[in-house]
Amino acid sequence: MARWVLAVVLSLLPVVAVPARAETPTQVSADVMALSRALMIPETMEILRAEGLANGRELGGEMPPGRRGSLWGEALDRVYDPARMLSLFDQAFAVALAEDGETVAAATAFFGTEPGRRALLLELSARRALLDKTVEAAAGLAYGRLASEDPARQALIDRFVRANDLVDSNVMGAMNANLAFLRGLADAGGDGFAPSEADMLAQVWGTEAETRAETVGWLFPFLAMAYQPMSDADLTTYVVFSESPAGRRLNAAMFKAFDVMLNAVSRDLGRGFGRSLQGDDI
Repeated sequence: MARWVLAVVLSLLPVVAVPARAETPTQVSADVMALSRALMIPETMEILRAEGLANGRELGGEMPPGRRGSLWGEALDRVYDPARMLSLFDQAFAVALAEDGETVAAATAFFGTEPGRRALLLELSARRALLDKTVEAAAGLAYGRLASEDPARQALIDRFVRANDLVDSNVMGAMNANLAFLRGLADAGGDGFAPSEADMLAQVWGTEAETRAETVGWLFPFLAMAYQPMSDADLTTYVVFSESPAGRRLNAAMFKAFDVMLNAVSRDLGRGFGRSLQGDDI
């Protein structure tokens, strides 16, 4: 789950339109479903819900005082439905891994080992902890000392980030989510908000530097905090798997699946925000 670290960021590759959802439900095989569960995706969705609700409350604070009613809270609760988010992920994951039984088998085996399973549990624990802004600030300070206190561990984390292309892929994912949010806001109409596609793309690209800085500023402290209890040997095992062909294919499939899910959520969030501003139900 460290491969996809941003929830909804409202604020390198071209920004592209990723389908919000499949037009017809995709059959998820038992093997892909088992891999999703081995990766602790259901638990991840619960954390993404908590992150999304927290971000949504902050976004709601930007509404005019007279528009801050219950509709926005109700919209957030519907948009961040863990069961729906999980279904969107699993279907997109199945598409991304279609006819790639080798990757599914290798990944399921690795995350069934002690280092693989422990890494996921530590990622979940750290992500929950970072919901607290005080913890997030402390993690940033701790990472700032890592280069002088434990350069070998910092080098391992840097290697993990490179192996999984975590910076560029997360920046692209966040920007696509921002674009989906603006499209949803345009769908809702109201208050004369009807930008062209070119205007929305320009607005999103205008946030690229800020999004990249936020990604880097959150990602490295998160990883250092999450893996702090792991030995260098176990973390190296995780990095080596990430660098393997199966690890790289798994990483690409996970990013594709999270992008599909996040874009659907972000577009619905934009619609909900726009309709809440107008006092309409979603």
